[in-house]
Amino acid sequence: MVPTEGVSGSLASPSRAPRLSVAILTKNEAHGILECVRSAAFADEIVVVDSGSTDDTVALARQAGAQVHSYPDWQGFAVQRNRLLAHVTGDYVFFLDADEVITPAVQAELQAIVQANQRGVWKIRWRMVAFGRELTYYRAQSTVERLFRRDMLIEYIGVVHEEAVLTEPGTPRHTLRAPLLHHSRPTIRASLEKLTQYAMLGAAKRAALGKRGGVLRGLASATSMFVRLYVVRLGFLCGGPGFLYCLFVALESFFRYAALYYDRADLTESVGR
Repeated sequence: MVPTEGVSGSLASPSRAPRLSVAILTKNEAHGILECVRSAAFADEIVVVDSGSTDDTVALARQAGAQVHSYPDWQGFAVQRNRLLAHVTGDYVFFLDADEVITPAVQAELQAIVQANQRGVWKIRWRMVAFGRELTYYRAQSTVERLFRRDMLIEYIGVVHEEAVLTEPGTPRHTLRAPLLHHSRPTIRASLEKLTQYAMLGAAKRAALGKRGGVLRGLASATSMFVRLYVVRLGFLCGGPGFLYCLFVALESFFRYAALYYDRADLTESVGR
């Protein structure tokens, strides 16, 4: 729950209200960047770091009112998020993915937190949209840290999966009540591309930890994942889009372990760079 009292410390000067920056990473997100940026129009500033888009992402983001900075020399998510941090000027920073949309309910919560000058880190949940349809019955349970007081966030670290480093490691964590709208898999083509990216990132992370892969491990992981999403989280109630969403996530689990075994040398080399 988001606290409503007991705010400690002060971030903004007493003479002005705290400001909110929305920070977005992009690469070839022309299909959804307008809706994403426009949903954040209430913020004091919107900053985009683009990773070398070859479509109209940059032009569309600027058209929608965002400041855009291009860094095509991809060095990982942590480096790109730190580049975002170097450009934001708000007292609070909210990280928004290019395939997400801030709903009016999320907007209201963010504005209340910022106006109250609260301390803490806030996580978000999602309402999933896949293949043009909201997965109404699907129970998304993942949470991700997205809202930070800027003076409490030092940097992001991590070669494969980024992690926030805070000035106060014991900072309280809260979760926004309202979920973001997440257009997770708009098309089959995009889903296949995302499958490759996420499977290889996950394999590289496990390679760095010295874990083992293989086909059997992949099958066990994929089966467990599919049953959990399709049955336990009610993906089966969401028709074809629900089945495809659960299948693609399960396939990511399988290929993560297959790549960990068959592509291990390449993964170890990439993590060591």
